[in-house]
Amino acid sequence: GHFEHFSTRRDTHSLRQLADHVIDQFYPECRTGGAFENNAYANLLQAVSERTAVMLAQWQAVGFCHGVMNTDNMSILGLTIDYGPFQFLDAYVPGHICNHSDSQGRYAFDQQPSVAYWNLLCLAQALLPLIGEVDTARAAVASYPEVFAHEFKLRMAAKLGLPAQSVQAPEFVELLQSLLDLMAQDAVDYSIFWRRLSLVVNGKADNESLRDIVLQREVLDGWLVRYRELLAANEDLKAQATMLTTNPRFVLRNHVGEIAIRAATQGDFSVVNTLQDILTTPFDEHPGQDSFADFPPDWASHISISCSS
Repeated sequence: GHFEHFSTRRDTHSLRQLADHVIDQFYPECRTGGAFENNAYANLLQAVSERTAVMLAQWQAVGFCHGVMNTDNMSILGLTIDYGPFQFLDAYVPGHICNHSDSQGRYAFDQQPSVAYWNLLCLAQALLPLIGEVDTARAAVASYPEVFAHEFKLRMAAKLGLPAQSVQAPEFVELLQSLLDLMAQDAVDYSIFWRRLSLVVNGKADNESLRDIVLQREVLDGWLVRYRELLAANEDLKAQATMLTTNPRFVLRNHVGEIAIRAATQGDFSVVNTLQDILTTPFDEHPGQDSFADFPPDWASHISISCSS
């Protein structure tokens, strides 16, 4: 957004000052290397695009909904900023809209990767006075879709307890997509499913813990057979153990935040303090805090969040 501000006003001097500051402070390698020789600004655009792709892969893998992905809410450093109407998924509904003012679903969960790409094209337009050629600017953002797709598969492989090289296998893509289809059709709780799958793979729970939270149990049973076959073909006990540090037991769900807010408005900050402790180490079990990792209550579906939340 800051780059767009100066570019729209045709203030090329300030635009260059800002870009030079960002490069010098955070991307010095853009001056000495990169795909675009002697064009540090094109190298900057490519670096930002690829960092953004990595961030979006992380969002989609953990079920994070930003909710208000305007260009002024995107970080040049590839960081998550502006925590207005953010949310972690409860049920896996790919088209979920977490910002009630987003009436058309522009920033729905499954639209986030595309919106980020669109925002990067806006950044490319803003940097064009410095980059020079339109084709160069386009080339600088061209790697985004490929980097996102690769990073997303790597993170989903980790969630499945599979080594990185497994993402090249066609059966991995089919296995992942069929699971996501099942989860979407049954609106399965996203965080709870992945955590229980981690426990099953690591011998801390049985298949029934998964069958209990889906409607199409026979479909899940068939998927588990194929999944175990792929696990056996890519046996990596370290990757399987890592599932418990990849799939969190706790995320900041809307209803949990609401409970903490209600208590705090009455002068009781104990829930806030507990949440801060839990969410600092969300992969730990935290005995006695099961309610914060449980399914959302019915009233949670009526919580409305917006940019002013």
